[in-house]
Amino acid sequence: MQKLLVLLLVGFSFQTLSIAQSIQSPSDFLGYDIGTQFSRHHQVVDYFQSIANVLPNQVKFEKYGETNERRELYLTYVSSEENIKNLETIRENNLKNTGLIDGTPTSTNTAIVWLSYNVHGNEASSTEASMLTLYKLLTERQDLLENTVVIIDPCINPDGRDRYVNWYNETASQPYDIDRKASEHNEPWPGGRPNHYLFDLNRDWAWATQVETALRLKVYNKWMPHIHVDFHEQGINEPYYFAPAAEPFHEIISDWQRDFQTQIGKNHAKYFDAEGWLFFTRERFDLFYPSYGDTYPTYMGAIGMTYEQGGHGMAGLGILNDEGHVLTLIERLTHHTTTGISTVEIASKNAKQLNSEFAKFFDNSNLKYKSYVLKGNSDNLKSLKNLLNTHEIAYENANGSKVSGYNYKTGQQSSMNVNSDALVIHTNQPKGKMIKVLFEPDAKLSDSLTYDITAWSIPYAYGLDAIASTSKANSTKKFEPKELQILYDAYGYVSKWNSLNDAKFLADLLKNNFKVRFTEKPFSSSGSDFERGSLIITKGDNKHIKDFVKSLNKIAQRHSHFMTTINTGFSQTTPDIGSPDIKLINKQKIAVLSGEGTSSLSYGEIWHFFEQQLHYPITSINTDHLSRTNLDKFNVLIIPNGYYGSVLNEGNMKKLKDWVRAGGKVIAIDGALRSFTGKEGFSLNYKKSKGDEDEDNLTPYADREREYSNNLITGAVFNTEVDNTHPMAFGYNDHYFTLKRGSSAYSLLSNGYNVSYINDTKVYSGFAGKNALKNLDQTLVFGEEQMGNGSFIYMAENTLFRSFWENGKLFLVNSIFFVNNNVYEL
Repeated sequence: MQKLLVLLLVGFSFQTLSIAQSIQSPSDFLGYDIGTQFSRHHQVVDYFQSIANVLPNQVKFEKYGETNERRELYLTYVSSEENIKNLETIRENNLKNTGLIDGTPTSTNTAIVWLSYNVHGNEASSTEASMLTLYKLLTERQDLLENTVVIIDPCINPDGRDRYVNWYNETASQPYDIDRKASEHNEPWPGGRPNHYLFDLNRDWAWATQVETALRLKVYNKWMPHIHVDFHEQGINEPYYFAPAAEPFHEIISDWQRDFQTQIGKNHAKYFDAEGWLFFTRERFDLFYPSYGDTYPTYMGAIGMTYEQGGHGMAGLGILNDEGHVLTLIERLTHHTTTGISTVEIASKNAKQLNSEFAKFFDNSNLKYKSYVLKGNSDNLKSLKNLLNTHEIAYENANGSKVSGYNYKTGQQSSMNVNSDALVIHTNQPKGKMIKVLFEPDAKLSDSLTYDITAWSIPYAYGLDAIASTSKANSTKKFEPKELQILYDAYGYVSKWNSLNDAKFLADLLKNNFKVRFTEKPFSSSGSDFERGSLIITKGDNKHIKDFVKSLNKIAQRHSHFMTTINTGFSQTTPDIGSPDIKLINKQKIAVLSGEGTSSLSYGEIWHFFEQQLHYPITSINTDHLSRTNLDKFNVLIIPNGYYGSVLNEGNMKKLKDWVRAGGKVIAIDGALRSFTGKEGFSLNYKKSKGDEDEDNLTPYADREREYSNNLITGAVFNTEVDNTHPMAFGYNDHYFTLKRGSSAYSLLSNGYNVSYINDTKVYSGFAGKNALKNLDQTLVFGEEQMGNGSFIYMAENTLFRSFWENGKLFLVNSIFFVNNNVYEL
């Protein structure tokens, strides 16, 4: 046995030596010592491709898509020759082991480890580390590859990375300046962290709103790795963080997943201790919100982990931190390389148990809720189906007339009538635990000190009535043929208005110069009833459109949109089509503030919404140019969340007011409301806090953080009252579930319209501190304040937050096209 072991070790040594002689190190390939410069994305791609070219029997390089800026996205599969030869069999065996595909696995002895680098573009050390990790696995740790497939994504966010790297390379001193006040340590807006549309890709795993995420999930679901690591960076003064994670852990996380995180952490600690490197565990980074690169894989059965190295976009090639230590890029990438290889090592040592425990995770027989049943707006149901398809979660349609269980609308046990259009998602499928996480009414929270929002329940986000049932609901697969309506010549056509799909239809009509009207009052015509907001397209308004019916039909079919034909302008119940209550919609020219002062995330959400969802043009105005921009060219100005103290100075505030009085419309979102609160001419005010001002300030230092959580709302769902007779709320019911993400509270408007407000402080989902709740009753969510011929529209909650709260997006569209609708040519 000893002779065999010696022979194997000698064999590995000769193989390793041979490979080391045949492939280039990152430094040799790049032409500079790794860590002494930042590598551009194309250089990283070229390095991985070069290794795959030299060692095709051990390295497979695979393109899985392109970013918005046309940078290529790649995965690299690294393993032994035998495993690469049988790569497809290994993948299929893994899926069979979980029940995701039919069949019995022929072997389950291979660990699958997925290493994801540089999800935040300016956390740039990790992509450098990915190259060194690949090289070291092949030249120093071939033994680990005998029973492990390593999947490396060297850069999840190449658009953000190159934004950072190109800026740094053109800005930095030579040699680099370690003074943190130097320009090379202070990124300009928007920074390199987000992707092209300025989204945080590490909050997008569950919602898949971005192209990088959607493309990655297609491959991720094909593999379902046993371990997934997301490499990050944090502040320059922080030591390295690795697993185990902090509380709260979501309750579906298994004991094995918890324990193995600890095993991995101890393995890392062995290497860090040997070098005298500082690290910490079990603090700050929890496993709760489902859209992270650690939680999403965890809820898919993997050991999902975040590794955090000190540095971030401030560190550059080297920086002096508060402890007098010069933190270099070389040090940062070395730490990431160490934990990456240590992760592969512990996976290799436990490959068999990883497979067996992974299979156990997909037993969902103990889940409380067996089915989630949803009904409501057909377009919202369709959008939900698209999301479920992205995650390869199965669904059916209801086969019955009633279901009973937890009612999301009332927050109590009750029944709900359903028909075959209702959607049913069962949890007795392999991804049942992920279904529980996404759909459960109120996730169990073991600790109120969390890293992110605590509510995201899909029925609330999509505005659907829902029941969570402890018994399996009757359901069947329903064939849904694609029907196309053919319009015939008539007086006009009426379209419903209650979804984002309707808004896309309107946007397309306006871009194609159709004149479209909307009704401010319900009416009946041709035997059909139409609610407020319904769109009316008449032949008489559109004589300028060549082949009017044919052109309208083409746009309607493009959106799978159905319209009701009307043969006269004389309605069965008023208003008639020519009534002043049926108004022409202006082809709005929209501007949005960007640049210093604005939240890049909020601006990105707006930018993405208009370009990729609504498909309607906007003009971005940099805050530095606001004072010299002629706003008369625009109808609407959107002000994203941000801090505008220096931007909305006395001169610019006067300019805004004058423009609004002349008919302009300002839409202020989230923190932008601060700029108008308590200011002259505005009735917007903070609600004064009641409560604990008079209490003695005797909370011990060690308890301050936890005590302060009583004042926080970390993303919680509230049921709001809605005035759906106001144009801002057309298409909504008289109640709306809002995601409140902070404790700021605004009093109801004394001069204006309180379109949506909190009248009940019951928390339907998520955490809200007891002190924060005291101040919420009778507070504004959405409102309009008119000034002269125009309006200021207040959106205290950001309905575009991370682009996943589908049911809130129509409030913004209504604000643009319906509220205080002034029709005039610019």
